[in-house]
Amino acid sequence: MKPVYVINGFLESGKTEFIRYTLEQPYFRIKGRTLLIVCEEGEEEYDEKLLKKVRADLVLIEEEEAFQTAYLMELEKKYKPERIIIEYNGMWNFKNMKLPFHWTIEQQITMIDASTFPMYFTNMKSLLAEMLRKSEMIIFNRCDGVEDLSSYKRNVKAINQQADIIFEDAEGEINQIFEDDLPYSLDAPIIELDNEGYGIWYLDSLEQLERYIGKTVQFTAMVLKPKEFPKGYFVPGRMAMTCCAEDMAFLGFACEYDKTDKLTDKQWVKVTAKVAKEYFADYGGEGPVLKAVSVEQTRPPKEEIISFM
Repeated sequence: MKPVYVINGFLESGKTEFIRYTLEQPYFRIKGRTLLIVCEEGEEEYDEKLLKKVRADLVLIEEEEAFQTAYLMELEKKYKPERIIIEYNGMWNFKNMKLPFHWTIEQQITMIDASTFPMYFTNMKSLLAEMLRKSEMIIFNRCDGVEDLSSYKRNVKAINQQADIIFEDAEGEINQIFEDDLPYSLDAPIIELDNEGYGIWYLDSLEQLERYIGKTVQFTAMVLKPKEFPKGYFVPGRMAMTCCAEDMAFLGFACEYDKTDKLTDKQWVKVTAKVAKEYFADYGGEGPVLKAVSVEQTRPPKEEIISFM
């Protein structure tokens, strides 16, 4: 199998700079040659001396139609690389990218210029979502002067909950970027979650569960009863539009409730529950588990689907 590293992002998002930095690192200068496939030319360029030093061969593919498996296999045969780096064109739909069967994506990283993120998120959301969906790491650079990084993170997490998200300014990585700008008070006896609040609470719980352990939350939710769940558990949650109408997901956590057998799928309930951190088999480890204080039948909310758009 041939390892492939995909670096994607829109033009001038910092892809070339990131790849140059990676090539220069001692840990990357291992045996064999590197095939660097560049799918667009920006202001930043690769220095011929650097490429020679790190034993990298650069090939430019300017047209999406030319990015075909047959051509990629020809390149492999010609250059005989040990590894491949692809600087992918952000204006090409990532879901259309096809690689030879024996090329395996070892890592996918998306680069984002924080200063232009709102424009791309508003106007090119579908293209951006395809880039982000399977990325293991998402790097926001040029964060200097950007005040609303917390919303950037929520927008990205709505599309890809598993990715590591890194923010960088001129000084390097930003370690502490969030203040308590939540649309609810963590000190309230009961944290009441409306549509906006539920989505933010769900995503924030995935990242900073410690904030909520022992807290009581209350929200309106739809009942989901997975067949594989142990007795006495169900999932209260909400359908969410994470990118577009075709991209829907059910967002909810396991909830322990001694009268689960009296609930039915898709029933609407008002849940009051304490938040705990416990091992749960379906999580594959520890995660948020709700302990129901009360579960009452209720009417569906006016807006049944919440949106991160």
